[in-house]
Amino acid sequence: MPSPDQIAVPAETSRSIPDALDLSPGVRLVLEKDALSLPGQGAGKPHRTCGLGSPSSDGTPASVPYYNILWAETSDDEKTLHIDYAEEIRSHFLGVRSVKFRISSLEPPASTIITQWVERLLDLSYGGAARRKRAWVLINPHAGPGGADKIWQKEVKPIFQAARMPFTVVRTAYSGEAVSLAQEVNIDDYDIAVPCSGDGLPHEVFNGLGKRPDAGRALSKLAVCHIPCGSGNAMSCNLYGTHRPSLAALAIVKGIPTPLDLVSVTQDGSRTLSFLSQALGIVADADLSTEHLRWMGAARFTYGFLKLAIVGKTYPCDIAVKVEIDHKDRIKEHYRQRQQRAGSLTPDALDGKDVNARQSKGSSTTPSSREDSDKNGSGQGLLPLKYGTVTDELPDGWELVPHEKLGNFYCGNMAYMAPDANFFSAALANDGLMDLVTIDGDVSVFKALSLMMSVESGHFFDSPLVTYRKVSAYRIIPRKGYPDGYISIDGEAAPWGPFQAEIHQGLGLTLSKKGEFDTPGPLNWDKVSTTERLRA
Repeated sequence: MPSPDQIAVPAETSRSIPDALDLSPGVRLVLEKDALSLPGQGAGKPHRTCGLGSPSSDGTPASVPYYNILWAETSDDEKTLHIDYAEEIRSHFLGVRSVKFRISSLEPPASTIITQWVERLLDLSYGGAARRKRAWVLINPHAGPGGADKIWQKEVKPIFQAARMPFTVVRTAYSGEAVSLAQEVNIDDYDIAVPCSGDGLPHEVFNGLGKRPDAGRALSKLAVCHIPCGSGNAMSCNLYGTHRPSLAALAIVKGIPTPLDLVSVTQDGSRTLSFLSQALGIVADADLSTEHLRWMGAARFTYGFLKLAIVGKTYPCDIAVKVEIDHKDRIKEHYRQRQQRAGSLTPDALDGKDVNARQSKGSSTTPSSREDSDKNGSGQGLLPLKYGTVTDELPDGWELVPHEKLGNFYCGNMAYMAPDANFFSAALANDGLMDLVTIDGDVSVFKALSLMMSVESGHFFDSPLVTYRKVSAYRIIPRKGYPDGYISIDGEAAPWGPFQAEIHQGLGLTLSKKGEFDTPGPLNWDKVSTTERLRA
C-alpha cells in the first residue's frame, strides 16, 4: 500500500496543472522538460544553480535538474513554499540548498493548484523511485582509510534529511558484526540498508539476510545500497557510477529498485553469498596480501599486482565450468540486447511523457516487491543449491580441465572492482550469469603490465590474453604440493582449498540509477575510458 506522498496525481488532473506557477508578482516557477526554473533571489544576487542554466545578474531564472530536487512542500499555514535540492558546492561534493517563496493568494482554487503542482514536481523529480525511503544505516568507522563517521555526518545525513527520509544509525564495532545485525533486524521497519563502508559491510549484510529463516523474503524486500567509505568502493561505482559519497547519497534517494544476482560459494561445509566477485591468483593475492597497506587507498592493489607479476607467480589448479556464452562477440550481443530492454523502460527514456507512465514503467521493470512470485523462495530460507556443493560428485556435463600455469581466475557479478578497475565490462545486474576471466600466468612482465593498463584504458575485455566467458556455475580445485595463495570472496579472505559457485538470478535487491549497472559496457570503449567516467 503506497503512502500518501507516493500517490501520483491522476493523469487527467496532471494534464490540467499548469507548468508555470505564479506565487506572487514577479515570482514564477516553471516545470520545464528536465528541470525546474526558479526566479533570481534578491536584487543583483542571482540564485544558485545545480548545473543547468546559469542565471544572469539581471535575475534570469535559474534551473535545477529534477534529479537534484530532494523535496518540496508548503508550510503549515500554506503561506510559504519550500524547495530543498542538492547542489555541487565544490568538486565531487553535494550540499543541500533550500529556497522559500511567499504565497500571496490563499483562495481555495489557488491553494489546490499549488498542492497539485507540488505533487507534480515531486513526481517529475522522483520518477520511478519511492519517496521517503526508510533507511537502516550501518557505519563501519574503520573502513578503508577511516572517516566513515565524518562522511555520514557531512556528506550523507544532510541529503537524507532534506529528502525527508527516516533513518536509524548503527555503528559496527568489529568485523562480522553486521552479519548478526542483519539476521536480527526487523525488515518490515525499513526499505533500504545503507552500509557506509568499503565493500565488506554490504557483503556482511547480504550474508546476514541469507542466514535468516525468511531469507527469501528478506533478500527480496530490503534493498542493500552503499555509501563509499573504503578502498575499493566497487558496489557504489557499479550502481551509481561514482565513488563519491554525496553523489552516491543522492543516487540512493533517487534510486529505483533493482533485482541483483547473488552467488552461492560452498567450501568446507560452508555456504557464503557473494555479490561482487570471487578470485584466486594474482588479483586475490594483490588484494589480500596488501591489507596492511590500507593507508595507500586503491594504490595498494596496483603495488600488489606489480610485485607478483614481476616474479611470474602461477597457480596450478583444475577447473570445471558450466559455460553459457563462450564467445566475446556473442557476449557483446547479449549485453546490447539486455541494455536495450532496460533502457527502454528507465525514467530517463520516458522524459516528456505522462508522469504516471514514468512511474508505472519504472516499477514494472524493477519491482520493489516480488511477493507475488516464489521464484526466490519468498518467506522461506535460502534457495537450495542446483549443483550441490564442492564436496559432491562433479555435476553431469562438467569436465575438469587442468590449468598448469594459471595466473588469474577471476569471476565477477559486477563490472567495477575499484574506481579504475573495470574487469568485467559485460557484467549485468540480473542476467543470471557470472562473468569469468582466466589469464595464464606465464606471460611476460611487459604483457602483464600492458594487461593492467588495459583495464584502465578500457581494452581489457578485447585483449587476446583474456579468456572471457558467461557462466552459471564452476568448481576450482587448487593443486596440492604447491605454496598456498589467497582466495577472495567479495574482497574477504576465504580458506585456501577447493570451492564451488553457482548463481541465483535476482535473489537480492538493491537500488540503482537506471535499473541496471551504471557502467559503459564492452561496446563503447573507444568513446570513453573508465577513469574519465568516474573522474566526476
